[in-house]
Parts: sequence; structure tokens; C-alpha cells
Amino acid sequence: MLNLSHKKLIAWQRAIEFLPVLYQLAEKLPNEERYNLVSQMKRAGLSVSNNLAEGSSRKSKLEKNRFFEIACSSLVEIDNCIEASLILKFLSKNDINNAETKLEEMFKLISGLIASNNK
Repeated sequence: MLNLSHKKLIAWQRAIEFLPVLYQLAEKLPNEERYNLVSQMKRAGLSVSNNLAEGSSRKSKLEKNRFFEIACSSLVEIDNCIEASLILKFLSKNDINNAETKLEEMFKLISGLIASNNK
């Protein structure tokens, strides 16, 4: 039987809820970025929830933290893609406000998971 405890994690729930926001943002990017920024943003978005799920299923603290840290790194990757999109003028500050707020919330939640796992 699968251990689906990741679905109880608020961080995982927020990561899944973030996907439509991220995908809508990615769709605002030009078609020529489909294989660059769009693809990278979407893969990083899925990586957050995937690594939270996988990490929650691990038994050792070290393994859990490794996956939770990868999830945090994926959030940073998304943030970097968004910043690049701003600099390249593909997106406006108004376009990204909601996404930035959600990224910050998820980063805090995952950081809290790591901290509580280390106790």
C-alpha cells in the first residue's frame, strides 16, 4: 500500500495549487520561448510537488531533507525564470505579483519542514 502522507503536507498542497498559476504565467511568454523559459518553468513547478511527495515518503531525516531542499531549489529556479522574463520584458511586474507571493509562502513552508525535520 502506498504511503500518501505527502497529500497532508500544506507545502505540497500549496505546490499543487501553484501549478495553474505558474502555467498561466508561462502561457503569457512568447511562442519562441516554448522550449526555453516555458519548459523550464513548468518542469521546475512540477519538481516542487514531486520532490515534496518523494521526500515525505523517505524514512531518514537526511533523505527527507535532501528532497525538501531540492524542492526549495526548484522554487528558486522558478523565481529566476520569472526574473529573466521581467528583464526580457516578456512579463510585467503586475503579471508576477501573485506568483511571487505564492513562491515566498511555499519557500517558508518548505523551510519549516526542513527545520522541523532536523529537530
